Amino acid sequence: MDRQSFVQNGGLKYNGERSSLSEWLATPQGRYVLDWELAQFDSAVEDVFGFRAGQIGLPEIEFLRQNRIPYRLTLALEPGASLAADPLQLPLANQAVDLLALPHVLEFHHNPHDVLREAERVLMPEGQVVISGFNTASLWRLRQLFSSGSPQTPWDARFIGLLRLRDWLRVLGFELNGGKFGCYAPPFGERRWLERFAFMEKAGARWWPVCGGLYVVRAVKRVHGMRVVTPAWRKERARRRSLAAIPQRDGHATRVNGAARRQ
Repeated sequence: MDRQSFVQNGGLKYNGERSSLSEWLATPQGRYVLDWELAQFDSAVEDVFGFRAGQIGLPEIEFLRQNRIPYRLTLALEPGASLAADPLQLPLANQAVDLLALPHVLEFHHNPHDVLREAERVLMPEGQVVISGFNTASLWRLRQLFSSGSPQTPWDARFIGLLRLRDWLRVLGFELNGGKFGCYAPPFGERRWLERFAFMEKAGARWWPVCGGLYVVRAVKRVHGMRVVTPAWRKERARRRSLAAIPQRDGHATRVNGAARRQ
């Protein structure tokens, strides 16, 4: 395949051996975004435990690098993934993983809601998902509007607002349990301009926190009506304790109350 030709595969764009998103993340503008996102993913996944964790998309970047789950895999159509998989048809059993990372998967897929539904299917009860995306209430969204129709990444993505994403997660039984906005500097293409506007990071977090260019959120899969089943021997031991005779001391003689003696 010609490196300059684009093909549509599973809803994601690929340019030769690397996705167009991967190539953009290597630019100064993309690196500014990636550095912030990796810091947020590190914080979001470091305290999640279990047996299996998965990352969907961008296999060349370790978004789960700070997680201590022993078995981690990447699922993507790009080369370098542990498993070649479409986000709509993950080759995993139901309730197979404890943690999923979705870095910008929803925005570059033609059916993001079904991607979330598939993520819900493979997650264990109380499993967690970490999602990153571009914020619709930001200067980055404004830049996208002025770049309407542009084939360049990331302006060709379908930005998803956090409120809409929260509604989608609620419908599927997820509950948000963490998140952060960031990248408040205007979307300049040159590093020197991004560095000059670095002061906006602290100012934005304080004065207009929901207007960051990106967000990273974590959600937990809730299963309503689930109860813990205790072993039968625990129930039997508890029953015996409740029926045990209570010794009572009357003067110098010890007797057992009548109710317990009749047992």
